[in-house]
Amino acid sequence: MPASERDAGRRAGRAEGQRTYAGIGSRQTPADVLALIGSLAERLAGRGWVLRTGASPGADQAFYRGALAGGGQVELYLPWPRFEAASWAEPPRQAVSVVDRPAPAAYELAARFHPDWATLGPCERPLLARDGHQVLGADLASPAAFVGCWTTDGSLDGAGLLSEGTGQALRIAHANSVPVFNLARPEHVRALSDARSGRCPRAGGV
Repeated sequence: MPASERDAGRRAGRAEGQRTYAGIGSRQTPADVLALIGSLAERLAGRGWVLRTGASPGADQAFYRGALAGGGQVELYLPWPRFEAASWAEPPRQAVSVVDRPAPAAYELAARFHPDWATLGPCERPLLARDGHQVLGADLASPAAFVGCWTTDGSLDGAGLLSEGTGQALRIAHANSVPVFNLARPEHVRALSDARSGRCPRAGGV
């Protein structure tokens, strides 16, 4: 592994020993759900959970704001430097680690999970490649304890969301046995609301 990738892994892995989760979702997440996401992310941060997210408008940014409001730490994975920088460019010192582009291995991973990879352009591929980092960490070998998300269909495996980055992340999570809590499902909202420090939340059937 190149030194630059090892360095990124060390920066994003400074929370080793703490529990991480991926907070992601649709750019079209409704306003009331964005408010819910912010509240849940703040609560999880207060219980010691470290957020992984990607800075896209909508759910990602709501998770980010909530985590910081709760005094939490964030691993921020970008498709390219300065992506949506206005949403994160001045984070509290020591609270946020930024990996500003996907590792080469993340592109290889993305190609395995996206059925139309060959047709994607140079801007679409890095957006999908960073999804692997959100679920599996900077080294692509440190799975999050769970994924929290919102999608229109309440998906848990991304099977019907082939064109969305959230679907890509859910497919990777499903393949790696990472539990998914979709906030379109009321029982999952309750599970995340009740998540305790250092313990993975549970929901029936997940």
